[in-house]
Amino acid sequence: MTSAAQQSRTQTQPRSGTRPQHSPELHAAARHLGRRRFLTVTGAAAALAFATNLPGGGVAHAAELDARRITENPFTLGVASGDPRPGSVLLWTRLAPQPYAADGGLPAERVAVEWQVAHDEGFRRIARRGTELAHPEFSHSVHVEVDHLGEDRIYYYRFRVGSWISPTGRTRTAPGFGAQLNGLKLAAVSCQAYHDGYWTAYRHLAEEDIDVVFHLGDYLYEYAVTSTGGNRNYTDRVLPAHYNRETVTLEDYRMRYGLYKSDPDLMAAHAAHPFVVTWDDHETENNYADETPENDVPPEEFLLRRAAAYRAYWENQPLRRPQRPEGPDMQLYRRIHFGRHAQFDILDTRQYRTNQAYGDGTDIPGPEIDDPARTMTGETQERWLLDGWRRSRARWNVVPQQVTFSQRKLDLNPVAKLSMDSWDGYRASRRRLLDGVRDAGLENFMVLTGDVHVGYAFDILEDFDNPASRVVGTEIVATSISSGRDGADKPSSWETYTKANPHLKFYNGRRGYVTVDLGRDEARADYRTVPYVLQPGAPISTAASFVTESGNPGLQPA
Repeated sequence: MTSAAQQSRTQTQPRSGTRPQHSPELHAAARHLGRRRFLTVTGAAAALAFATNLPGGGVAHAAELDARRITENPFTLGVASGDPRPGSVLLWTRLAPQPYAADGGLPAERVAVEWQVAHDEGFRRIARRGTELAHPEFSHSVHVEVDHLGEDRIYYYRFRVGSWISPTGRTRTAPGFGAQLNGLKLAAVSCQAYHDGYWTAYRHLAEEDIDVVFHLGDYLYEYAVTSTGGNRNYTDRVLPAHYNRETVTLEDYRMRYGLYKSDPDLMAAHAAHPFVVTWDDHETENNYADETPENDVPPEEFLLRRAAAYRAYWENQPLRRPQRPEGPDMQLYRRIHFGRHAQFDILDTRQYRTNQAYGDGTDIPGPEIDDPARTMTGETQERWLLDGWRRSRARWNVVPQQVTFSQRKLDLNPVAKLSMDSWDGYRASRRRLLDGVRDAGLENFMVLTGDVHVGYAFDILEDFDNPASRVVGTEIVATSISSGRDGADKPSSWETYTKANPHLKFYNGRRGYVTVDLGRDEARADYRTVPYVLQPGAPISTAASFVTESGNPGLQPA
């Protein structure tokens, strides 16, 4: 989080004076469980109860609910698709007739959910169909991995429970691994604080001609939301009081997703495009690092919270089976190919990172940030990334991730302050990745970033302390959907940042998203912004456009 965001939180988002309580049994269990030891093959049932605060027995074998008993629309959270593969896509929905209720308005019984995938929007030519059970221990969420579809094809999908039919979603599969493409258009989004304003940008994104959307983190915020929706200032509804506290327990996180995912603009974007999601910090807690929380609580207590947050995240996102969490652990980093045209290495820079240097925040550089033992990704994920680059045959190698990768000096002093939460606080870790780009011979290296609530365009330099050094790639930073409220075209730090960082080619503080068209000869980034989010209905425009040539990294105005 930036210092401005920290100040905003201090002013408008005080922490609750009461903390929801986990049971004494769970606290006792946590103290006797080591890091990464929450789930074993022999202890799965007990660990499920520990990680989710649910009964250990009986729930997984619950009776099946007669769908005729569902008298309210169960599809209030919409539909979504994600993680497209060649001939395969993941479909998601979650049954919640009462989206603001802890149980979603359903009893603790299984529900049979029919699904259909069609070639046409009218569902006259069905490609695949089936039935999936929505289990109460997974908050009646449904994850359907649909295979045996055509490659690089558009499909339509829907769900049915009893007489209720969901909205129709539109998705697409990835092309085959060896396919040569003329182009691929993606969008990058991040940071959607419900209490900071309306998500009009998503409504515009739903109308874009996009192949895939990458969500780069802060899908959820843990902070309290008032009865009027914070800065949304509702006059036509009153939100339940349980939202007016920070999320800590599994029930808290599940109900918060019920609030967030019921937003009609977000639902429209999910229904229009497949999403590839990764988290940052707020899906759990601000600026946490591995098992180290922001607040002064024991690690075992924080891991209880992390387990709850991770489980609710998986339940509410279009993620495949390998991403299902095990206690407080969840492998979210993964690789997606679009033929020989693009390889996407989606990172997780929260779960495995070393704690922030010098107490977090901003600080002048010191020896700690250059310590080679410090890591942003963890050793295993870093090795996976570097190995993937060495094997890559893709024209474009893109890394969707969370925090600012390029050096970002925050003042004009001879030794400028840096953000300890970004890659600037993990310079040895960044150096290893830049060396990996060089060693793999990547000609078209691109990083997609969220987190900072502004749009940036950076040239990635081989040596950031030498402005004349070789450009090795491009970093495209997507602004927030709503976090930070309306923002400004030129934030107060605009002149300082642009002078202090000559490799920074663009800086804009409005809300919105960015689209990137990866062509054969060049990539074009369009920064799409709205003038306000404190009221609904804002128009969309393009604040700036840049291109980078294939084989010749470096941003130029389009």
